[in-house]
Amino acid sequence: MMRTTLFRTLAAVVALGAAPLLEAAPIPPPLMHAPVNVADTASLQRGARDFMNYCMGCHELKYERWSRLGRDLKLGPRALRRLMFLQTKPYQMITNAMPKAEAIKFFGEAPPDLSVVASEKGADWIYTYLQSFYLDPSRPTGVNNLVFYNVAMPDPFWHMQGLRRAVFRRTGAHGTGARRFVRYVTVVPGSMPPAAFHRRVGNITNFLVYVANPDRLKAMALGIRVLVFLVLFTLFAYLLKREVWKDVHH
Repeated sequence: MMRTTLFRTLAAVVALGAAPLLEAAPIPPPLMHAPVNVADTASLQRGARDFMNYCMGCHELKYERWSRLGRDLKLGPRALRRLMFLQTKPYQMITNAMPKAEAIKFFGEAPPDLSVVASEKGADWIYTYLQSFYLDPSRPTGVNNLVFYNVAMPDPFWHMQGLRRAVFRRTGAHGTGARRFVRYVTVVPGSMPPAAFHRRVGNITNFLVYVANPDRLKAMALGIRVLVFLVLFTLFAYLLKREVWKDVHH
């Protein structure tokens, strides 16, 4: 009898201790609108620079070549070489030197390739995700994310955005329902004003949208040419129609 009671007590203690870990993800805020414009070459250049500085150490773009990146972003050989860091060849894919086994050891899983993340998740998702980290002592990295709950990735922009605590409110009549995000509370201010940080994240998002479909730039240019052709063709067709049918009308 005593053993049974002791076992039940220990089981209850373990269950209470594991409850926060098993708690469902909170209800996140709506996604923010990403300022995407792949025709803005300056934005793409800044986004590529920040991606290489803050993301390239863990994430790869294995479907994009350095040479294609330099050509589309109008980067000269010297500017492209500064962006490449490592002594790789321009015709090689954009990869890093992190072994997969080491990545799993550090983060619990290998960081994903981000070549097509904009096509999979959408620009608004990326833009909101990169700005939705908050302090969470229960996580190995010390932070969590509202958009991707229990993500293994640390906050790469904490020094720019600052450290924030998330405030939640329980839904339901007696506060027993799901947690809904209410607001952030700044714990440590960031080194950048919020508007400047939004622009920086917007540039990175814009760059990842370009990487997901590098032919978008060519498609846009071709689309403009096609529209001009159709307008001219319609004009000439109308003039020809008037010339052919003028005798009939008279």
